[in-house]
Amino acid sequence: MASDPDSELVAAVARGDHRAARHLVDRHLPRMVAVARRLLGNEAEAEDVAQEVFLRVWKHAAAWQPGAAKFETWMHRVAVNLCYDRLRRRREAPLEVAPEQVSEAPGADQMLEAEDRAAAVSRALADLPERQRAAITLCHFQEMTNIDAAAALEISVEALESLLARGRRALKQSLAGLDPRKPDGE
Repeated sequence: MASDPDSELVAAVARGDHRAARHLVDRHLPRMVAVARRLLGNEAEAEDVAQEVFLRVWKHAAAWQPGAAKFETWMHRVAVNLCYDRLRRRREAPLEVAPEQVSEAPGADQMLEAEDRAAAVSRALADLPERQRAAITLCHFQEMTNIDAAAALEISVEALESLLARGRRALKQSLAGLDPRKPDGE
């Protein structure tokens, strides 16, 4: 396995180096927020999850054992698990307030079409089972390799590929009527 680009930073964080921790945050925060946003569909919750990931980095850096997986893969695993926890709590808690509707402020036609397509993809992604959504998010949106994504999800590469195939089929079916050049498949 190639050397982990974060191993020196993690070792420095384990020694209490605040600058190293800040560097890890700068390097990985956008990806942690992105994976959580895609899994949860909520920016505020995504930021909370990313913050919790970095709190765990700070607390557990000394226990990190390099070599098994890249540190970034471990952080993705933590983020995915935290998202799963939040999604489970959502299912258990009754919804008291309806979610806010996205404002469709006037803008350029192309921007509106892009927003419509992005919303359709987000809805289709949100409708996938958790594990398929996580696999698609890690591989396609986070651009992780199948090996790293499988490690982050703690499954075999074959299981990941199966999740990806099923997820892609479901997305294709959900988005079949959507013409990429026109909103709402007109």
